[in-house]
Amino acid sequence: MLTVLAAYGGTALVFFGIDFLWLTVLGIGFYRAEIGDLLLDQPNLLPAALFYLFYVAGLVGFAILPALNAGSWLWALLAGVALGLLAYGTYDMTNLSTLKGWSLNISVIDMAWGGFLSGISALAGYWVAKLTT
Repeated sequence: MLTVLAAYGGTALVFFGIDFLWLTVLGIGFYRAEIGDLLLDQPNLLPAALFYLFYVAGLVGFAILPALNAGSWLWALLAGVALGLLAYGTYDMTNLSTLKGWSLNISVIDMAWGGFLSGISALAGYWVAKLTT
């Protein structure tokens, strides 16, 4: 159980920290330029918090724990990237197919971001779990 909690905590800290920086400083201009009319003035924090809680659990269950069982940090990284591409791709491709004003450009960037962020976060969670247990 300590391994799971360590993996979850490490993953959550990195995922939230990097994503917060992206969404509030680094990427906000890009999002405003691409989909500004679709953005709320202030984000709705409850759904965001629920996403983070569930998604980090998914990274732990589908990427980190199997990587720990295999003893492979590379597994954690690649499985995290794959899960990120799948999850963010589902969101982005659905939006691209159903929303007016959603661009291919934002889908590609957002999917790449999801893969990168998920891979780095899973790798961090792997190492935190490995070093604390």
